[in-house]
Amino acid sequence: MERPHSASKRLLIAASGTGGHVFPALATAECLSDLEIEWLGVRDRLERQLVGDRYPVHLVQVEGFQSRPGLGTLRVIYRLVKATIRCRQLLKRGQFDGVFTTGGYIAAPAILAARSLQLPVILHESNAIPGKVTKWFARWCDVVAVGFPEAERRLAQYPTICLGTPVRSSFRESHRLDLPIPPDVPLIAVMGGSQGAVAVNHLVRQCAPAWFELGAWVVHLTGENDPNAGSLQHPQYLALPFYDQVAALLQRANLAISRAGSGSLTELAIAHTPAILIPFPYAAEDHQFYNAVGFMEAGAARLFRQEHLSPELLQTEVETLIKDPEQLQQMTTAMSHLAIPNSAERLAELIREKLN
Repeated sequence: MERPHSASKRLLIAASGTGGHVFPALATAECLSDLEIEWLGVRDRLERQLVGDRYPVHLVQVEGFQSRPGLGTLRVIYRLVKATIRCRQLLKRGQFDGVFTTGGYIAAPAILAARSLQLPVILHESNAIPGKVTKWFARWCDVVAVGFPEAERRLAQYPTICLGTPVRSSFRESHRLDLPIPPDVPLIAVMGGSQGAVAVNHLVRQCAPAWFELGAWVVHLTGENDPNAGSLQHPQYLALPFYDQVAALLQRANLAISRAGSGSLTELAIAHTPAILIPFPYAAEDHQFYNAVGFMEAGAARLFRQEHLSPELLQTEVETLIKDPEQLQQMTTAMSHLAIPNSAERLAELIREKLN
């Protein structure tokens, strides 16, 4: 049964796993209210919590390939084939007009299924170093939108366009921080991304007492997997496993200490928050380090390898910046120049163009 010609276009969004995949997809979806959107996800991943009941969610069972082939590879291939068949049935039955994906392993079955039905596919790659799925499947996408110029260079053989990474609409509005922090004190925000960062947490707790002596306050987003999250107690220290007003926090913060996932970097840029970046050392192909390099080169952030960062070095670096408002202001200005606030709107328009 054919859909009436006047009916809205239907889009399947495949985004799963971490906030780095799900948040940009949600930000883009917010700009596509004229489309009928449904979501492709994986059971027990972050999208179940973040997407909620905003869009119908369909689940598939799929996982990433391991670095070395083995018996597990056969299981991965089997699940990929099964997920592709399910995606194809879903796209056909739902009369979808195309697929938008933010990469990661869920993109593979979505792209293969869409191409088998000759449906357009728009892929967004947020990292400077494209992930495996992007490198393997970009050839079957109509266009690959990227967050960093470095990714555009690495995918030069495919149709690409650098649009930045979409950020939640809350980051483009001014917010008042609802935490009990005096208005005139230096504020340090610590965040390890959607999964938290236990090693960074440990470093920060060792350094924080010296920062308190300078009058600084610390809001520490510890994540939910840190067994020592409650080990530091101080009136100027707030430890939270999760905080849903990150935009307000970064807008108020004088300095952030952060991992270098593409989502975190985008939020820092939009909020104009100078940062000390500590890339996750085990990220695929060290992509967090390469994400951060451009921010360091622009003068918006200081960059340290985790294995080279001692508590003494981190403590001194933060103290130096807190004592030098002029340097922090220069970093703030540099960070603002890296922001692409209309990335979501531009990506949404690209999706509409490909669906027509």
